[in-house]
Amino acid sequence: MSLVTDSPSLPEAAADSPLLAQVQLARAAARRTATLPTAIKNAALEAMATALLEHQEAILAANQADLEQAAEQVKAGELSASAYARLKLDAQKLADAVAGVRQVLRLPDPVGQALLIRELDEGLVLERRTYPLGVLGVIFESRPDALVQIAALAVKTGNSVLLKGGSEGLCSCQALMAAIQAGLQQIPEFPQGSLQLLTSRAEVKALLQLEGLVDLIIPRGSSSFVRYIMENTRIPVLGHADGLCHLYVDRAADVDMAVRLTLDSKTQYPAACNAIETLLVHAEIAPRFLPLAVQALREKGVELRGDPRCRQLVPDLIPASEADWRTEYADLILAIKMVDSLDEAIAHIERYGSRHTEAIVTEDAAAAQRFLDEVDAAGVFHNASTRFADGFRYGLGAEVGISTQKLPPRGPVGLEGLVTYRYQLRGRGHLVADYTAPQARPFQHRDRRDRLNTTGLS
Repeated sequence: MSLVTDSPSLPEAAADSPLLAQVQLARAAARRTATLPTAIKNAALEAMATALLEHQEAILAANQADLEQAAEQVKAGELSASAYARLKLDAQKLADAVAGVRQVLRLPDPVGQALLIRELDEGLVLERRTYPLGVLGVIFESRPDALVQIAALAVKTGNSVLLKGGSEGLCSCQALMAAIQAGLQQIPEFPQGSLQLLTSRAEVKALLQLEGLVDLIIPRGSSSFVRYIMENTRIPVLGHADGLCHLYVDRAADVDMAVRLTLDSKTQYPAACNAIETLLVHAEIAPRFLPLAVQALREKGVELRGDPRCRQLVPDLIPASEADWRTEYADLILAIKMVDSLDEAIAHIERYGSRHTEAIVTEDAAAAQRFLDEVDAAGVFHNASTRFADGFRYGLGAEVGISTQKLPPRGPVGLEGLVTYRYQLRGRGHLVADYTAPQARPFQHRDRRDRLNTTGLS
């Protein structure tokens, strides 16, 4: 059984697309990868991991070339400092990416899983089984290591993927893809065309018009970039436009813990979408917490902006404006607001948050539970850094991105987010008429839980 079928009619915009041949190759590959045995997919992942390490010198040299060019773009104001930070790929980052590939290898195969097996009647059996989505278009800015994560997830889930990194990381992406392809060539059963690298903006524009040929677009990057993708395609889009995260320090917080969590959530990697942009502080704890937090944050080079009440405690804070509560800085800048209650903190998050990741610091279990229950976000944390919102840290192996939409998948999108399901019905010549006649035969609807979670692949 194949997942992907050719569209009955080609979209008009696709007929003249220079990408048409590549997408058709990807769809042909998806027909084969949809039913590849787990052992073959795992062998492909191990070959990819080995090849990435073998090609480390070439990969890091390519990244250095990108960094040198990007440094000039930063000086000219054409590239942000946060984008430059995400671009860097050193030996440790590459090792982490390879570890992610091998973690994906060890995870259960999400394809072919039986989610439901129900005997509607004797000899009439309904199954709901998982299958790959088909052809994915993943467009990301800066981070070249994202290419490795996405490729690993695509291989394990049996999807084909067309990847497009930012122009600032072109050399890095080309070197990474060359290494990955070298590894995949060691596995003859793995079809060519399942992983392809796009290199130009014109290809992205064309890709967005291929409705009916591409099954899902996943953008990763700045809010303006993601919004552009969402507004310029009719293909389903999975992602998030903003990463405006908050940390709320409750009146019952442990002050030392709150300072540590604030530092980690903001400064551990400020360019990440799960770094906090606003710090909410309860008025009762502010006199004890705020001076310590300000000192620690300034030692890390953070520019601090505060509301009038915070500035009464720390007069040299930069005045915060309404715009600061709505801004994703992705940089060493933090806005601070004082609140009088948990309700006020939740209301602020509801108004300004992006449903990405929100956290509370408190020793009050009831307050923590209210926060976890009432704050509507993909990730809601208690006494933990917002930086934990990550597919690798969740044990998903890797992620293609983080979704802030309410419908699933939500949060870090790993293996389970890249499969869909279909209903399969097996009978013995059963007729609906037999179940609707005056002497209708009754349905049995017996669930076969003993056969659940069995894979249809070997």
